[in-house]
Amino acid sequence: MLTSERKRHILDMLKRDGRVVAKTVSQELGLSEDTIRRDLRELAGECLLQRVHGGALPASPGVADFAARQAIGPDGKRAIGRAAAAMVEDGQVVILDGGTTALEVARHLRPSLRATIVTHAPSTALALMPHQAVEVIIIGGRLFRHSIVAVGAIAAEQIARIRADIYFLGVTGIHAEAGLTTGDIEEAAIKRQLMGQAAETIALVSSEKIGAVSPFLVAPVAALSGMIVESGQEKATLAPFSRDSIAVTEA
Repeated sequence: MLTSERKRHILDMLKRDGRVVAKTVSQELGLSEDTIRRDLRELAGECLLQRVHGGALPASPGVADFAARQAIGPDGKRAIGRAAAAMVEDGQVVILDGGTTALEVARHLRPSLRATIVTHAPSTALALMPHQAVEVIIIGGRLFRHSIVAVGAIAAEQIARIRADIYFLGVTGIHAEAGLTTGDIEEAAIKRQLMGQAAETIALVSSEKIGAVSPFLVAPVAALSGMIVESGQEKATLAPFSRDSIAVTEA
């Protein structure tokens, strides 16, 4: 079997089963595990999968830059943003993440809302400007250009002084076993700290992120209070999250 054929077989298996086990593939094809692991390394280098111990899981397209992510599933993100915005009540302190889905939350808040929104994303803060009764608090720090959010020690120090009712979390991958993940270690640390400062954390999960994995762990899925997904998801896709007693809202 040619290398290109092996790789196509691996990707087909990943799409069908949601995971690849190197030992299983090697036995199926009658090849060494070293050969399969090399294929996995090369496919991971092309961002076509995420290597994990013993095999691989689907890679998230959410690791693309901000501009590219805006073109991925815009209708679903709008629906999720609308559903999340409807959860925000007057008087609450809400942390709103960076990212394209969080941007839709800001855009869909009701015009009369009176609340405090905290964000470490300049793009999210700008989207809140039409809401005259919303107090906007911007977390500063080093700008992580890929996601257009503040990270680092200065951001962490400011976050530690906040107590919020809800944190709307954006991630690049959510997997029942691998957890909530993102593509940068500092961004993961900031998201983890934001989770710790909120009474509830609700993940904003567009379809391409379900079952996908990125290199850096934010937290286990069980740390969530809830998640908002696009409507029409198969029950089998959402079942692993329901087992963790997470409230799943279909937008």
